[in-house]
Amino acid sequence: MTTRLFLQPGPPPQATSQSPLLTPPVGPGDLPADLPVAGPDGTRTLVDRFGRVARDLRVSLTDRCNLRCTYCMPAEGLEWMPTEQTLSDAETIRLIRIAVEKLGIRQIRFTGGEPLLRKNLEDIISATTALRTDEGETVRTALTTNGLGLDKRIVGLREAGLHRVNISLDTIDAQRYLSLTRRDRLSGVLSSIEAAVASGMQPVKVNAVVMPGVNEVDIVPLASYCLELGAQLRFIEQMPLGPREQWRRGDMVTAAQIFERLEQAFILSPAREPRGSAPAALWNATDRNNTSVTGTLGIIASVTHPFCGDCDRSRLTSDGTIRNCLFARTETPLRDIMRAGATDEELAAVWAGAMWVKKPGHGIDDEGFLQPDRPMSAIGG
Repeated sequence: MTTRLFLQPGPPPQATSQSPLLTPPVGPGDLPADLPVAGPDGTRTLVDRFGRVARDLRVSLTDRCNLRCTYCMPAEGLEWMPTEQTLSDAETIRLIRIAVEKLGIRQIRFTGGEPLLRKNLEDIISATTALRTDEGETVRTALTTNGLGLDKRIVGLREAGLHRVNISLDTIDAQRYLSLTRRDRLSGVLSSIEAAVASGMQPVKVNAVVMPGVNEVDIVPLASYCLELGAQLRFIEQMPLGPREQWRRGDMVTAAQIFERLEQAFILSPAREPRGSAPAALWNATDRNNTSVTGTLGIIASVTHPFCGDCDRSRLTSDGTIRNCLFARTETPLRDIMRAGATDEELAAVWAGAMWVKKPGHGIDDEGFLQPDRPMSAIGG
């Protein structure tokens, strides 16, 4: 029987000798005097009290979206954030620069909402790729998008310095896409995936959230489509981030169930590329009915086998708050103190404090777990 690598998450984080704090400080003003300013490799860094180092920054550029996915928001949509509360381009770029130059961030992923709705996206990407990491390397940039309009902008985004793209697609059936997103836009998304692959960007990743009784039947068709096209499909266990009445732990489609469906249609073997802090377990896949169709498939067991012990992410929302976890119940605001005149060093110190108190895990299976107050569109993927 094939070994299921997604059942082997990193070890749970443990407090280290350099991070002795057992009770989280209340706020940045209560930070321990020995708060580390460097990670295990000696570079400036965002380290938490369990020794995890954040190198990947998720930057949400807007809470607005042109889809109304059922697992993300109600049909009527949500009340959008007022423009004056959203970070300006200059403010966004400044915080990214601080993250890279003072806190050791090496990769930036732009998210939303839908980041393609952000004016001057190309300018923000260009300014980001002009930065250099502690090692003197170009900052790696990525984009998570629903794909609408990407086909018309992929060339300009690549010229601006975009390195990778992830496109969300939960079904390739037009009627199910309409039911899921409440918009008849499937053809536009498919055109964008194909345009991204044709642009030479590698790898082009496609993200599919699998939901019980909704799109389980799409697992194999989606995999076949992406393998034939040359895109890397990653299936994701649904997490409790949308309307609260729509998610039940006992009803979710698990990574093991996704694997079993895939194994019926494809010959699967573990990919040899190192996983590191990446959330997806990767598989080399060959179509059982057409062995000329090969490629890589991924499974992200974010609920049943979380990767919290290896998490290397920090999150900046479009209104300028730091979230140290996707499921954090608290946030640390930077926008207002920045607009009040805080220096780069002061902003970096507050940011470091926010990451220091990061919890050991997302806690989905904990008794008394509560979803974040913000909807996913306002947090950023």
